[in-house]
Parts: sequence; structure tokens; C-alpha cells
Amino acid sequence: MFTNDFITEKKLFYSEGAVITDLAATLNTNANEEAIKKGAAFAEEITKGFVSDFEKPGDKMAHVSTFMLVDGTVYMTYYANTKEPSEDPNNQTARLVYAPVNDIENKTYVDIQTAGDTVFGKRVEMVYDTIMMQKDSDTIYVMWTARVEENYYRFYCPFTLSTKTPGEVSINRFKAGNVTNDFSATGIRSALAEASIPCKKMFSDIGIMQKITSRKEDGTTYYYTGTYSGDFTAVIKSRDLITWEYVSQPDFINDSKWENATYVLGNKCYYFVRQQDGNKYGFLTAYNLIDNTWEKPVHIGDSQSRSDFIYYKGGLYLFHAPINRNHIGIVKIDTDNIAKSSILLQAKMDTSCFYPFVQYYKDSLAMSYTISRKHIRLAEFDFDKFI
Repeated sequence: MFTNDFITEKKLFYSEGAVITDLAATLNTNANEEAIKKGAAFAEEITKGFVSDFEKPGDKMAHVSTFMLVDGTVYMTYYANTKEPSEDPNNQTARLVYAPVNDIENKTYVDIQTAGDTVFGKRVEMVYDTIMMQKDSDTIYVMWTARVEENYYRFYCPFTLSTKTPGEVSINRFKAGNVTNDFSATGIRSALAEASIPCKKMFSDIGIMQKITSRKEDGTTYYYTGTYSGDFTAVIKSRDLITWEYVSQPDFINDSKWENATYVLGNKCYYFVRQQDGNKYGFLTAYNLIDNTWEKPVHIGDSQSRSDFIYYKGGLYLFHAPINRNHIGIVKIDTDNIAKSSILLQAKMDTSCFYPFVQYYKDSLAMSYTISRKHIRLAEFDFDKFI
């Protein structure tokens, strides 16, 4: 149930954002001929690799996908508007869909929470980004944002894979320093203020990114990802996928806004985030988890959309939208020197391709994405053809 935020006497220090001036390198969108040629082949590969669309018949809008393949079943989450064709949180539903990989059109739809529902005796006013993470071999957590009494919260619902049944809705927790609050807009501010951690301007909903990577710390496994609200973007970690601890945020002046992709390899957390709408670049950096330092950033030409990392056969790759949301760009990350990262390919897709999420699937990889906020599509591809 809801808990009261820690009452702090300290004021929250807000840090201002600005265009980055001290850069390690810049990758523009003017990809070379080889990258464009590979991009054309990648677009064709995605078209041929169509698996299925996962929106529910009758949905007017659907957006922001996460998928996983577990024991022969494909699971997909997203949020949908069943009332009218717009991305309007007043009319949205957080949903889980699953189907056997060998009978993919035999889908089961589970609506987890809809705007207008009641949670812990209070009305849910709005529903936002919906993701999922795997807790253990028999449990996934469906996780989403909802506004309740004008405050934004992160909720989660366990789903038992063996019985295909959802459990009770609960609230994620946010920890900074010695304070643990509900994972809410006010809870984040209270905890950061008490810990004397600066915060960029937060607004609208709060989010957790769906890609988690793990690291052993003093014998305990921690799962890392990113969190965001407006201009505030940070790295967080958790032992149980319920309570999330603040780790760090870029310590250099930057123009960040909304979703921040993260990926932990060894003692580094690689980090890419979109920036303000008028900026032509997102930025790539890395956080050293041993000495707590951030690397000088690299500008990467971006249309300011959600991105994702994947580690495949010894290489780290960033999937992003370099020109607009009809394009996919893949950057090969140089993990020794991010300034030497390079464009692997740049693809003009056959459809719009919002918010790609890349995950292991069967013998290679697959990508889920949104088409014009109408389709939640899954397509598999052979990444070996391109690397």
C-alpha cells in the first residue's frame, strides 16, 4: 500500500541542463556507403523476420513494448488505448500478452491495470509506460507507471509463469542514501533531497527502463537499469526488482531528457540518453562503478527517441533512431574507448519503428517495436549477417 514520504528539512537542489560543449567525439548521421548498404539489408531482414503483431483486436493505440521468450512462450507488455486513437494516459491500459512460440497467433491478453481502476482504495487517474522483468524461473514482474491523486507511482504485479496467473499489485520503492520511499515523483524528490543529491527538472510521468544487466557486489547480485522523469535521468540498481537504489547520474552539464539506456559490462555502466527536442544529438558515456567517475561524452546523431543496448558475441551495440522514427541506427560501442565507437549500419525501415527493444530469441535476436502507435510488432533477425 502507499506509504508517506520521508519528511526532510533539506531543500532539493535543482541542476540546470545545457548543451554539452566538452566532447570526446561526435558521430553524425551522415553514415558511409557501407553502413547504408547494410542498413538496407537490415530493413529487409526485419520485414522477412516478421513474427507477429501483439496489439489486441479493437485497440485504438498501442505503444512501448518489452518482450521475452521463456520456456517456449513469448511474453509481451505494452500500454494500449481501447477508447480512442491517441496516446492519452487518461484512457490507457497496462497489458501483458503471451503465446506459444510455435502457435504465436494463439494469444492470451491480460489487462493488468486501466485508468479508472481502484488501487489500495484510490482511483487510478492515468496509466503510462509498461514493461516487464524476469524475477526467477517461474515469475515475471509486469511494471508500469500510474498517476494516483496527482502523484506518479511505479507499480508492479507478479505473474506466475507455470499457472499463468497474476498476483497482487504492489508499489516499487526508491532508495537514495539512507531514505527509502515509494517509487513516486514525490518519493524520488524527498530521498534525493535528504541525501543532498542534485536533480534536474522532473515533470510528467516517471519511468524505469526495461533492459536489466547484472553485477556481483560483495557476493550479492544487483540488477542495473535507468530511471527518468523529464530532464532527470539516472542509473539505478536493485537486488529484488522491487526496491531500486539510486546509483549516479552524469556529472557533466548535459541536455538530457526522458529515456536513458544502460548496460553494465564488468565495472562499467554504458549509458545513452536522448536530449532536448531541439538538439540533434543524444549522448553516450560510461560510468565507472569502482571509482565513481563518468567518461567524457560522445555525441551521436539522434532524433530524440528511446534507445536500447544489446551485447552479442563479444560486442556491445546501441540501437537508436538516428534521423527519425522511420530509421534504425546501430552503433558498435568501443568498450575500451567510447570515442572510437562507430556506425555499424543505418536503415530506413519499411514502416515507422518506434522505441526498439532488442532481446535474445531462439538462435539469434529479435526486436519488438511500435508501428505508428498502432501495432506492437515482433521480428526476428540474424545479427551475424551484419557484424
